[in-house]
Amino acid sequence: MGEEVPNKTEPESLSVDSVPQDHNPPLQENQLDKPDSPLPQNVADDASKKDTEDLVNKDAMLARVVTEKRLALIKAWEESEKTKADNRAHKKLSAVGLWEDSKRALVEAQLKKIEENLEKKKAEHVEKKKNKVAEIHRLAEEKRAIVEAQKREEFLNLEDMAAKFCSRGNTPRKFFACFGA
Repeated sequence: MGEEVPNKTEPESLSVDSVPQDHNPPLQENQLDKPDSPLPQNVADDASKKDTEDLVNKDAMLARVVTEKRLALIKAWEESEKTKADNRAHKKLSAVGLWEDSKRALVEAQLKKIEENLEKKKAEHVEKKKNKVAEIHRLAEEKRAIVEAQKREEFLNLEDMAAKFCSRGNTPRKFFACFGA
């Protein structure tokens, strides 16, 4: 993010433990007893070794700090991208939910409209059925009335014929047809 990454001339996994230590074997007694051992030279060498050791330790520490900083930036970037991806997914899921709700509402409205139409048609058919039943009942009443009128007329005719037979003294021919001539 605008920061330069240092050249990787040193290994990334340098740590204080992996910094090369100068391995000075402990001085043995026979070396300490030697009068011509260069002690002042050893002290100078130790000082220069400490300086180089300090430089190496500083370089290692700087390398570790740079590595940790880079890793922290990568981790922050990763978290940011995960958050963005999560937000995008949440936004898409809410859009799908809204789409589902609108489609469900549309289908329910269509179903309600169909049900209303069916109820309306059912009511119309019930009304037609009632009208047909009423028409059939009316026709049946008319036919009953006609039959009753015919029955009364027939009774009147029979009463007239019976009166004629009584006045003449005859019996009707069809009355006992099995006994007739």
